[in-house]
Amino acid sequence: MHLPRITSLLAGFALAVALTGTALASPAVAADNPFQRGPDPTSTSIAASRGTFAVTQSTISSLVPGFGGGIIYYPTSTSEGTFGAVAISPGFTARWSSLSWLGPRLASFGFVVVGIETNSVFDQPDSRGAQLLAALDWAVNSSPAASRIDRNRLAVAGHSMGGGGSLAAANARPSLQAAIPLAPWHTTKSWPGIRVPTLIIGGESDTVAPVATHSEPFYVSMFSAPEKAYLELNNASHFFPQTANVPQASMMISWLKAFVDNDTRYLQFLCPGPTGSVSTEEYRNTCPLTV
Repeated sequence: MHLPRITSLLAGFALAVALTGTALASPAVAADNPFQRGPDPTSTSIAASRGTFAVTQSTISSLVPGFGGGIIYYPTSTSEGTFGAVAISPGFTARWSSLSWLGPRLASFGFVVVGIETNSVFDQPDSRGAQLLAALDWAVNSSPAASRIDRNRLAVAGHSMGGGGSLAAANARPSLQAAIPLAPWHTTKSWPGIRVPTLIIGGESDTVAPVATHSEPFYVSMFSAPEKAYLELNNASHFFPQTANVPQASMMISWLKAFVDNDTRYLQFLCPGPTGSVSTEEYRNTCPLTV
């Protein structure tokens, strides 16, 4: 059953994160959630360029089946149990290097990250979606981090056609725990079949995948998504995911923590969500969110 959708026009993110403060952080109760990883979050911690986990990485051969190789990043710790995993696709004509800042950043917060190269840089969104799923299957079965991954806690993300691919992957595999399309591009505008908690992040000044014809109709059409949110970054172009930025990273971390790790400590950053700074043009959600 869907929860009431709250739509709010907001002015931004950075001050909003500061306004949430640390006082709202709930105490860590690991016994209540076996998937909870890391210390209690704060507005400062989710904005940091690195979390508390040391990270290693390994190159993925282009000969692996189903996708074009890439890089896998994962926490070196084996003392806290397994981690959730997220596969991320670059956009049309782009390579993983265009998004590679996300690999160590997300992994250091307690995730295995598979940054993929596509079979061809010209692959269309549906092909990228299939490759994201193939990358997850490889990660849980054959990767050097396989023993560290909980195969029941998987997610997808991507930029541009990779973002459209993450919508296609979520539509094809409802068992995914989260999807995060970034400036997504797809010729299909309606996604009523998606049953995966989905966060869409768009750019107000995107002329390649304008939010009015891509991100916004995608968000509105997801009637079956148990939870969803839409963040529109003020004055951001189509290429905002290719540069390290706090608003995107903070929301991605919070969404993955909430829905891959079932970590309610991060809901404070999603509900009511970013407000009060110059970086956010709009934020919509289905608060109160249920994980």
